[in-house]
Amino acid sequence: MQSNVLPIQGNVEKKLAAMGITLPQSVMPAANYVPYTISGNLVFVSGQLPMKDGKPQDIGKVGKEFTVEQAQQTARQCGVNILSHLKAACGGNLDRVRRCVRLGVFVNSTESFTDQPKVANGVSDMIVEIFGEAGKHSRFAVGVSQLPFGVAVEVDATFEIE
Repeated sequence: MQSNVLPIQGNVEKKLAAMGITLPQSVMPAANYVPYTISGNLVFVSGQLPMKDGKPQDIGKVGKEFTVEQAQQTARQCGVNILSHLKAACGGNLDRVRRCVRLGVFVNSTESFTDQPKVANGVSDMIVEIFGEAGKHSRFAVGVSQLPFGVAVEVDATFEIE
């Protein structure tokens, strides 16, 4: 007989702990939207900024104030915030994730900067490391002239869950 009780720490949580990743609490946005929506078995996570303790981090342009490597870490922080909302969407059980379907990466970059895909690798590599084969996803990475609060990177995501 299968229990309806969700495990406190499943395989994904153990992987996060081994990677030294602590997920922040999922917080509702201050504007007129929700952090995620669920349609069927898809979870659409709204664009996430590199927020820590409720404050935007990494303000500036990639190619000016930030290197590719620094921006990859910023993208990774966006991914951590995505996982926080995904966990809430999954009722606290990230083992419900069947696959990452797509990531969208927006890079606040200078006009001459063309390595947006390299920046996106920061979050893409993390998702694949966490979910393995199920973490492989389609993706776009684009340069933009500005992002909310002037942050360097914003990432949105779509996941399939059971």
